[in-house]
Amino acid sequence: MQDLLRGMGHQVDILGMTTQGDQILDRSLSKVGGKGLFVKELEVALEEGRADLAVHSLKDVPMDMPDGFALACVMQREDPRDAWVSPHYATLQDLPEGAVVGTSSLRRTVLLRALRPDVQIEPLRGNLDTRLRKLDDGQYAGIVLAAAGLKRLGLSERIRHIFATTEMLPAAGQGALGIEIRSARDDVRQILAPLADQTTWLAVAAERAVSRAMGGSCSMPLAAHAVVHGSMLEVHAAWGNPEDLHAPLIRAHHQGTATDLAQAEQLGLQVAALLREQGAA
Repeated sequence: MQDLLRGMGHQVDILGMTTQGDQILDRSLSKVGGKGLFVKELEVALEEGRADLAVHSLKDVPMDMPDGFALACVMQREDPRDAWVSPHYATLQDLPEGAVVGTSSLRRTVLLRALRPDVQIEPLRGNLDTRLRKLDDGQYAGIVLAAAGLKRLGLSERIRHIFATTEMLPAAGQGALGIEIRSARDDVRQILAPLADQTTWLAVAAERAVSRAMGGSCSMPLAAHAVVHGSMLEVHAAWGNPEDLHAPLIRAHHQGTATDLAQAEQLGLQVAALLREQGAA
């Protein structure tokens, strides 16, 4: 991001910050405040004028922006899929019965249970280095991480297997970067306009609409993923029950024309309605 803006002739300074989401590592996000823990301090910096923009992993951005803030740009998406990381097992299916898999995502929990109901799923928090260290220390037989994060940090060699979206449907916004600004900063919005990727923005708008309609928090066992095919947008979603090991996944999909964000969001709302019709709470 820094290099892109500098290449456009802009001076860029980095305001280093650590968010609450990075600091609270002993509890799951769903129990300590959700996705907003990763963005609140950054929004304070925007509000106080210490920063002009904030770059977020879009899957960590709450579905409804606070008053006075706007999502000004969604950049071209990196790989949205989940990655299997393990020192000893090439795939999830290679695990012995009862092996321990690490994730603190309710979405990944219900999807993993659908694939391997016999494995033991244990919480996994911390930054990427911390998670990998816990894996290497033998606390887990394998862990599931976002492929995009590993690739962006030059850790692609740690990936043993990338799950197909038919196996592990991604989270809404996974793999995409979103840039937040104060909504009144039209000057910053214009600077960011050349960096926006409309295809990605349409897809994540539909995904986030599914999530928003279902409640919009990280305490939801929800997956939502959209793919653009020309003027058509195909949206898939899945919902599971993390409290019932034997509950089947609820799946829904819909496709239609989407050439603007409003149409994309409408498709997402239709998919959310299909989930609710099948019993998703």
